[in-house]
Amino acid sequence: MNSLLASINQPSDLRALSRPQLPILANELRAFLLESVSRTGGHLSSNLGTVELTLALHWVFDTPRDRIVWDVGHQTYPHKILTGRRDRMGSLRQLGGISGFPRRDESEYDSFGTAHSSTSISAALGMAIAARQLGQHRHAIAVIGDGAMTAGMAFEALNNAGVHDDLPLLVVLNDNDMSISPPVGALNRYLAQLMSGQFYSAAKNVGKQVLRNAPPLFELAKRLEEHAKGMVVPATLFEKFGFNYVGPIDGHDLDSLIPTLENLRHLKGPQFLHVVTKKGNGYKLAEVDPVAYHGPGKFDPAVGLVKSSTPVKPTFTQIFGQWLCDMAQQDSRLVAITPAMREGSGMVEFERRFPERYHDVGIAEQHAVTFAAGLACEGLKPVVAIYSTFLQRGYDQLIHDVALQNLPVVFALDRAGLVGADGATHAGAYDVAYLRCIPNMAVACPADEAECRALLTTAFEQNHPVAVRYPRGSGAGVSVPSSLEGLPYGKGEVRRRGEGVALLVFGTLLSPALQAAEALNATVVNMRWAKPLDTELLAQVAADHAALVTVEEGCLMGGAGSAVLEALQDLGLFRPVLRLGLPDVFIDHGDPAQLLAIQGLDAAGMQKSIGEWMLALK
Repeated sequence: MNSLLASINQPSDLRALSRPQLPILANELRAFLLESVSRTGGHLSSNLGTVELTLALHWVFDTPRDRIVWDVGHQTYPHKILTGRRDRMGSLRQLGGISGFPRRDESEYDSFGTAHSSTSISAALGMAIAARQLGQHRHAIAVIGDGAMTAGMAFEALNNAGVHDDLPLLVVLNDNDMSISPPVGALNRYLAQLMSGQFYSAAKNVGKQVLRNAPPLFELAKRLEEHAKGMVVPATLFEKFGFNYVGPIDGHDLDSLIPTLENLRHLKGPQFLHVVTKKGNGYKLAEVDPVAYHGPGKFDPAVGLVKSSTPVKPTFTQIFGQWLCDMAQQDSRLVAITPAMREGSGMVEFERRFPERYHDVGIAEQHAVTFAAGLACEGLKPVVAIYSTFLQRGYDQLIHDVALQNLPVVFALDRAGLVGADGATHAGAYDVAYLRCIPNMAVACPADEAECRALLTTAFEQNHPVAVRYPRGSGAGVSVPSSLEGLPYGKGEVRRRGEGVALLVFGTLLSPALQAAEALNATVVNMRWAKPLDTELLAQVAADHAALVTVEEGCLMGGAGSAVLEALQDLGLFRPVLRLGLPDVFIDHGDPAQLLAIQGLDAAGMQKSIGEWMLALK
C-alpha cells in the first residue's frame, strides 16, 4: 500500500499531514477505492466523486467531536477508509462485513445512519441544537447530494434551521450534475473565499447596522447585494432560508475547499456551501458512464465492465419494463412515474419510446404518490414504479390521497423482500403489512416472471389502487408470454396436491416451497394475492388438511400469514398454522440466497421447520 494512506488509521492522523501532502493522499485514496470496489462490488461513481471533499472535511473539522452527517449514504466509502475501516473494505456489503452505508453501531465517526436520502439537514440541525442545549461547542455538518435536495424534507429542514442564527451548522451541497451548475475555476474560487472570509462577513454586518437607520438606503443596499451575488452564484434561494450561501466551488480542488471550509468554520449561524463534483472523477470509464458504474459488481479496473456472453434470465425489473412499454402501446391512458429511479426500476426504454408519458419527479416519493393521484383524477392510469422501501416515505399520501379517494393507481413495488448487499435499509420487508391494512388497497404477490407480467395487467385493469410486489433479480426462469392477459382478481391456485399439511405461499418462495413439499408430500397453494385473500380457496384447503403453513418473504408481524389467521377466525375454522417469513429484527446485508437460508426460507429450511412442527403437533 502507498505510504501516506497506510499511515491514516483515524482522522487525527490525517490532520497531522501538511497541506501539500493532501493531494498525494487524495490520489492514493482514489486508487485504493477503485481497487477495493472492483474486488467486492458496490457503489463506485459517487465515491470517486467525494474523495477530496471527504479529505477536506476531516482535515478542517475535529471529527468525531464535530458531527458529519452524510446524505445518500452510498457516497461514504472514502469516509470509511479514513476512519479506521480501510482493512475491512474487503468485507464491504458481505455477510458479517461492513455496511455500504453509515451505521452508528459500526463507528463513532458515523454520527447518523443514512441510506435513503434527504435526512441529513434535519439530523444535523437536531445535533446542533442538542449541542447548544448541553452547553457543548461543536459543529454539525450535513453533506447532501445525489439529487437529495429535490425532496421536500430537505427544504423543511432548511426552513427550520434558518431561524436559528447562532447555530454552528454547515450544509454542504455536493452537486455532481455539471449540466445545472455554472463554470467553476479561479474566479469562483476567489469569490467563494472572499464571501466566506471574516472581512466580507464583518463588512456586510457593519453595513447593515449603519443602513438600518436609513430604511430606504438599507433596502436599496440589500437589493443591490442580492442582485450582485445573483449574477455569479445562485445565492438568493438559500439566503432566503436564513443561510449564508457560498459557492459554487470546485469540489475536487483542495486549494479551494480547505480555505473555504476553514473560513466557514469560524462564522456564526447556518452556512451553506455549494460544491461541484464529478461522479466517477479520476476513473475515465466511470466519468464517461457514471450510471453504469454507480453500483457495479466485481470487475477489472484495467478493462472496465464487460457484458457477459452467457445468456441470463431476465430480471423482474426487466419484466416490468417490458410490460410497461407493451401496456402503454395498447392503452394511451398509461403514464409512468419514478422518484429518480429510471435505471433501477427498468424504465429506460419506456422513457425513450414514450417521453411525454414518462415523469421522473426526483427524490420526492411523497410528491410522486400525490402527483399520481392527480393524474388519476383526470382519467389517466398512472403506474408508480417505486422500490418497496421507498414507498414507505409516501405512506400518508398513499392513504390520504390515493386510497381514501379510491383512485386507480398501480404501484409496481420493486425490491420486495430481502435485497442482499444493501441490507436492512433497503429491504422490502414491510409492504404487505403496511398495505393490506388500508381500505380499497389490493396487494398482488406473483410467484414467477410470467405471473408478474400477468398480475401487472390485472392490477392495471382495476378501478382502485393495487400494488404488485416483486423481488430484485431474476426468478425461477419461467417463460414469459408476450400477451397482455391478466389472471383472475383475488384468486389463487393449487399447484401440488398432497396430504396432511398445506403450504400457502405468497410470492416467489413458491419454488423452494414446492421442493420442500415433495419431501413432505404436502399440498402447495399459490395464493397470489395477500389482499384480497382468496377465502373460498382457503376454506376449501383448510377443510381438506389438518394443518396449514404460510410462507412469505416479508415480515411475519401483520403480514400475509397474519391475514390467513384473521380469515380463518372469521370463517370459524380452527387449524394449527405455522407462519414462515421474516422475523421481527432488521436483517443485515449479505448474499440473498444466504440470507434466506439463515432465515429458514430455502427448501431445506422449510422442510426442517415444517417437519419438526408436524412432529410436535403429534
